Amino acid sequence: MDIFLVYLFDRFVYRISHFIRHWYVDSFMSYSRFIIARLEEMDQSIALKVTWRNIFQPLYQEYNIFGYVLGFIFRAIRLVIGSVLYAVVIGVAAVIFLAWAGIPIYVLLKIAGQTPAAHVFNVNI
Repeated sequence: MDIFLVYLFDRFVYRISHFIRHWYVDSFMSYSRFIIARLEEMDQSIALKVTWRNIFQPLYQEYNIFGYVLGFIFRAIRLVIGSVLYAVVIGVAAVIFLAWAGIPIYVLLKIAGQTPAAHVFNVNI
């Protein structure tokens, strides 16, 4: 009977660790590959590296003062807007993943009747 209980405990610990690894590590790897692929697709139109490399080049190869000034202004604006878009996408992706990562913790707290909202609003569930 002792071996049976040890086996059940071993299986319980294994399944919990397998779930945690699958939920957090594997989902993070999969989700990060997905987000990086979306950022690479965005880079096809935003092209921050190319814009940065050519920031001091004249616009449309117009080698006069207007080409240099307008080229710098338009490329600087493009760099700022592109950086903001990247930051927004990365920020939203991080919030979504953190919400995903918090689901098991929330479920366990909900099962235990100790949700953070219950503590804030003094609600007994």
